[in-house]
Amino acid sequence: MTEQHPSAPARAKSGHSAGGVEHVTAPHHDHFVVVGNHLAQHPELSLTAIGLAVHIQSLPARTPIGIKALTAKFPEGEIRIAAALRELETHGYLARTKERLQSGRVVTRTISYNKPGRTVVRAAAEPTPRPAPPSRPTSPPRPAAPAAPRTAIDLLAGLRAYDSRLLLPERDVHRLAPAVSAWLERGVPPTAVQRTLSTGLPKDPIQNPAAFLAHRLEALLPPPLPAPAPHPTPVRPVPLQTCEGCDRAFRSPQPGRCRDCRSVGVAA
Repeated sequence: MTEQHPSAPARAKSGHSAGGVEHVTAPHHDHFVVVGNHLAQHPELSLTAIGLAVHIQSLPARTPIGIKALTAKFPEGEIRIAAALRELETHGYLARTKERLQSGRVVTRTISYNKPGRTVVRAAAEPTPRPAPPSRPTSPPRPAAPAAPRTAIDLLAGLRAYDSRLLLPERDVHRLAPAVSAWLERGVPPTAVQRTLSTGLPKDPIQNPAAFLAHRLEALLPPPLPAPAPHPTPVRPVPLQTCEGCDRAFRSPQPGRCRDCRSVGVAA
C-alpha cells in the first residue's frame, strides 16, 4: 500500500489554516484604554508611532509628553521619538501648539486624538503664539503693573472658600491682583486683606463679585505706614585726659591741667 503525502496544508478544527496568531481575550474592568483598528493597523504609521500613540492615549490628562519626558521612560532615543511624534501629527493623532501665558512664559499645549477627524487642525512646525485678548478696563483704573505676586493671586482665588458668591474667573483674579498687592505693600497681612474682603457681605446676591471686590479694595485701602522715627545720634562723652600737674584723670576736649591744678596756679 502506497503512503500518501497530501500537498494541501493541514487545517485546524475550526476551519482556519494552521499557524498565525490566536487570541485569548480576557475582559478588562479597569486600567485599560480603547484603541481603534484605524490606529493599531494603520498602514502608514511606524510601529514606534503606533506604540507611542497608544501610550499617550493611556495617560491621564496633563501628563508631560515632551521628548525629554518620553526618552526618560523608553529605550528609544530622542531622534526616534521626535520622528514618531511628527508622524502622529501628520496623520492627525496629535496636535501641538505654543501658547503664551499671562506671565509671559511660552508653553506647549498638546492634544491627543483617539480618532482623528477631517477638521483636525495640524500644528505648524513653529506655531505663532496666540495674542492675549485685550483686557477690560479696571474699575477703578490702575496703572499697568508687572505680574502680581503669588500671594495676591492665591488670596483672591481662595475667597470662594469663605463665600461662594466671591467666585472669580481667572482673568478677574489677575486683574485685581495688583490692587491686593498695594495692600500688602503697605504692610497689611494677607489674613487682614482676606478678612476685609470676605466679611460683612450683603445678604442680597452679589451680581458682579469682581466689581464688588474692586470697590472694597479701592475704598478701604489703608494709608501707608508712617516712616520710622530717626534714631537720635548718640552724644559722645568728653574724652578723658591726664592732668599734667597731678596725673589725675579729668574730662576735657584738650590736654592740660585739671580744675584743681588750674585753681592753684591762678591763686599762686
